[in-house]
Formats: sequence, C-alpha cells, structure tokens
Amino acid sequence: MNDAWNVLLWVALPYAAFAVFVVGHIWRYRYDKFGWTTRSSQTYENRLLRWGSPMFHLGILMVIAGHVVGLLIPREWLYAIGIDEHMYHLGATVLGSFAALLTIAGLVILIYRRRTVGPVFLATTRMDKVMYVFLGGVILFGTLATVMYQVLGPGYEYRGTVGPWFRSLILMQPQPELMADVPLMFQLHVLCATLLFALWPFTRLVHVFSAPIGYLFRPYIVYRSRDAASTRPGTSGRKRGWEGIQTPDPKKLTKL
Repeated sequence: MNDAWNVLLWVALPYAAFAVFVVGHIWRYRYDKFGWTTRSSQTYENRLLRWGSPMFHLGILMVIAGHVVGLLIPREWLYAIGIDEHMYHLGATVLGSFAALLTIAGLVILIYRRRTVGPVFLATTRMDKVMYVFLGGVILFGTLATVMYQVLGPGYEYRGTVGPWFRSLILMQPQPELMADVPLMFQLHVLCATLLFALWPFTRLVHVFSAPIGYLFRPYIVYRSRDAASTRPGTSGRKRGWEGIQTPDPKKLTKL
C-alpha cells in the first residue's frame, strides 16, 4: 500500500470520521432532541428482547473495556504493574473470546427479532439497517482477527502497531506507516469501526450518551404507610381523591 493510501485510510478518514462524530451529535441534539432515543420496541415483543439485549450490552461493554486496555495503555505501563506479555495475551484471548461470543449471540437474537416480529420490523428505519451492517462488520472482522491470529494462529502483537497508531492520532502526530503491514482482518476491523463512528450521530446509537447514570446516585425513595388512625376499624380517616377548595361568598366580596 503506497503512502497516499496510507495517509487517506489511516489519517484523513479517522479525522474526518471524528469530525462528523462530534458535529453530528451537536446537530442532532440541537435539531432532533425528540429523536434522541433508542426507539424502544419493548411494547411490541419482550421475550427475545429480554435475552438478546442484556447479552449484547454486557458483551459490548466487555469488548470496549478490552479495547481501552489494548489501545490506550502502553505495554510498558502494564509491565510496571506485573502484567507480562503471556498474562496479557492469555487474558485478552480468553475474555475477548467470551465477550465476542456473548456480543454475537445477543446481536443475532436482536437482528432475528427485528426481522421476524412484524411490528418491530415496521419500526426499523433505513439508518437502523445501515447501522446493523457496519456494527456487524466491526464485530465479525474483530472476531475473525482474534480467532485467526490469537486463538489458532501464532499471535499478532497489535499493541506494537495498531495501539501506537491510535495513540498517535490522539496526540495529533499521526503515524500511518504503522498500519501499512497490519494483517487484513485487523485493517478491516479498524475501517469498519471508523465508518461506524461517522454514522453514529445519525442512528439510535446516540442513546449511549443519554444513559440514566444519575439513577445510580439518586437518593433512596422512602415509602411510608398511611396514618394509623385512618386504618383502625370504625374510623373514617381522610378519603382519597381531589382536595376541596374554599369558594368565597360573593356577598362578602367588596369592590375596590
């Protein structure tokens, strides 16, 4: 791959996708607040959703956590806390494979549900379908890369190529040459993820940034029983319903 293609794919495209990601979310929030939603379809079908959604979300959170460690944390930092190469790759392969299987199983259930349940299918937009294609591509190529190189193959040290390349973009000192000789499956995985980030603001994925995290820190809700006097036999107590209001006597009203 020549230098021009390297710059286009591994510098220009990621920065363009990031710009669309940021500006697209700002535009969506300003002009489509009512559309900032998951477009929940739970009322149409709940049995498959009850299985597919937790599996997918738990699996994808594990995948994201693994990518944060693998791409953002240099090897030397892990060595400093006692995590050597063998320990890292063993954990990444075992936990990564489990997370991939959980994510794929959940996604398959959700796509099957969306395709076979009539009301859910009718509520599926064109952008939903495009999003599922790229999301599926990211997961598929990532899983194939893991199986081909980490599970069945000799292993590939992506922390010496993909990781430093990604950090070079963050530091605004891009090094596209690091991606030139990366295996094809890893390259396709990165490209699909880049395009998915560009599509993100225009899909239901925006709900990630409106997760009800505040519920974890809100005060406890205190429930109190009704007054004891109102529950004793033979006592009427206050009846439930609208409270009455005092209507002024017109004869007592004086003119200003």
